[in-house]
Amino acid sequence: MSDPRAMYGHLAGQAVRAGGYYGLYELMNRVLRRFDAGETPPYKPKGPVPSMAQLRRDWLEVLLVDARNVGDGLYPPISDDEAGTLFDHLDRLRAMFADLPSSTARRKSGDGAEVTRSPQTQKLPDYYVQNFHYQTGGYLTDHSARIYDVQVETLFLGAAQAMRRHALKPISRFVRGRDQRGLRLLDVACGTGRFLGQLAQAFPGIKAAGADLSLPYLGEARRHLKERPAIKLIQANGEALPFGDASQDIVTSIFLYHELPAAVRRRVSREIARVLKPGGIFVFIDSLQRGDKEGYDGLLEAFPVRFHEPYYAQYLRDDLDLMFRQADLKPKDETHAFLSKVVTRVRA
Repeated sequence: MSDPRAMYGHLAGQAVRAGGYYGLYELMNRVLRRFDAGETPPYKPKGPVPSMAQLRRDWLEVLLVDARNVGDGLYPPISDDEAGTLFDHLDRLRAMFADLPSSTARRKSGDGAEVTRSPQTQKLPDYYVQNFHYQTGGYLTDHSARIYDVQVETLFLGAAQAMRRHALKPISRFVRGRDQRGLRLLDVACGTGRFLGQLAQAFPGIKAAGADLSLPYLGEARRHLKERPAIKLIQANGEALPFGDASQDIVTSIFLYHELPAAVRRRVSREIARVLKPGGIFVFIDSLQRGDKEGYDGLLEAFPVRFHEPYYAQYLRDDLDLMFRQADLKPKDETHAFLSKVVTRVRA
């Protein structure tokens, strides 16, 4: 039975939060325009670009769907899930703005491989050792891990958490009627652990684990999840997951695939299928691709120009359906959430 009070209460809180990030996005763009004054004219994409009115409608829609899921009892109202005090949050925002001159200089020079000169790159795959988004430190520093979430929320106008929470809907349907305590979930490329925190609020009985290549990001995840010590965090490559065959009931992957070369995407997909039990589900969230949403192709095309994303252009045209089928991951459901697609697959 739907609970309108829970739905509207959750929507009100999330709308205020997202509105704050929307304002930060506008402020950041003003700052960046000052840095770019007199530079080369902005990139003009060949494909269609959504109007701001369409972006706002779709931005609001992702918040509404999230609130409806709460009202329908698919998962409870979930807090902002942002670590630390208000002072700590403001300090992260300060650090994000303080980093803009460095990231802008890197973008202007086209230097997306500064981190290759860092000693922390040992034993990491070459494709991972990048200054993704031109951010300082790539994924290899404590500073990067500290400001990553406010960067992503600002980029997505405060809707990143709501997009992630769309993964909770297929998990809720899978869990229904089962004893959570007997279920295992693995989040591949868990980053700072924000999704694992949301998952634990919604389904506290599930035995959850997160795997990521970045020790600094795992350190941030441990700080964020310090009240949830049962969640295991492991440094691991998605190409060689340290979990047994058919050991997981659910595997999730959120905004990983667009940062992988095509061949690596396929190896990661086979590994995910390997660790999933037959009948288990894989919940995938990543960027929209070409043709997914009318009027958005130009916006997607422009993204890797502004942000260092060396594998994104190929991701936009990759045949994910064929890739997943070849890994014995059968289609179950697919939907869109603002700038992302949410795909659920079942292990054959």
